[in-house]
Amino acid sequence: MRRLAVATQEETYERMGEPLADRGIEVVPVQPSERTVDLTDSPYPDVDVGFVFPPRIMEGGVLDAHLDVPWVNDREAVLRSRNKADVLARLSAAEVPVPETVMASNPVGEGKLAEAYRCFDEPVVVKPNSTTRGTGIAKAHDLDSFLGVVDYLDLVHDYRATADRSFLVQEFLPDARDVRAMVVDGEVVGAVERRLPEESVADGQWKHNVHRGAAAEGISLDGELRRLAERTADVLDIDYLGVDLLVTDDRAVVNETNARPTIDAATKYEDGFWDTLAELIREAADESRR
Repeated sequence: MRRLAVATQEETYERMGEPLADRGIEVVPVQPSERTVDLTDSPYPDVDVGFVFPPRIMEGGVLDAHLDVPWVNDREAVLRSRNKADVLARLSAAEVPVPETVMASNPVGEGKLAEAYRCFDEPVVVKPNSTTRGTGIAKAHDLDSFLGVVDYLDLVHDYRATADRSFLVQEFLPDARDVRAMVVDGEVVGAVERRLPEESVADGQWKHNVHRGAAAEGISLDGELRRLAERTADVLDIDYLGVDLLVTDDRAVVNETNARPTIDAATKYEDGFWDTLAELIREAADESRR
């Protein structure tokens, strides 16, 4: 039986234990952060493979050094997906449709920012480049509001320890459906559409993040959207990937990706999901034996 290190004890860990055990893979919890770690004597158990590099890159590096095993989504895959601008640039270069987007790297003069703003129809979306769960994303309906949002980002970026001082200015797609496709080893294995309650929409809410109250309903993707999600994973060279699509009546674009997607309830996936995931884990584990 292969032993899989999992650096999260939340939903993914709880949901994967039994299905993977049935397929010859033991799920072993490891805690890379919010603890003390001896750097000269590993406190971690022996395992064969790791399941997605931890979100805290510094602590993850220590865990990686102690475990010395391959990962399903290593450090490079997680960093590549986390960098929204990198993802969009790579996809655009490969002719994968993405939203119209401009990256700003602070400090940027107000004149250049205004010039970037005027490239778009109002409103525009402003995104910190490397946050998750919709944190810090804002919508600006006029130039003054836009520059005000940027002022707040300037305050954060002025702190010397802030590593990422970039943000995105992006077109807003009203009435777009928000779809998350899960791609494992190059194939779509499930998808959900995230919808806000009607009362939230009436109150002006527009971010479809589940932790902000949206509900994720399992859906079946048509061929075009499947190919778009699979092409995204192929271009980024990431084996286990959540692909966020914005779908309107006349276009579909890749908005973001997530190389550390939470495993959802089994009803959100197609038949064979656990078999496909188990095979990917076994393939990664076998890399260390070659």
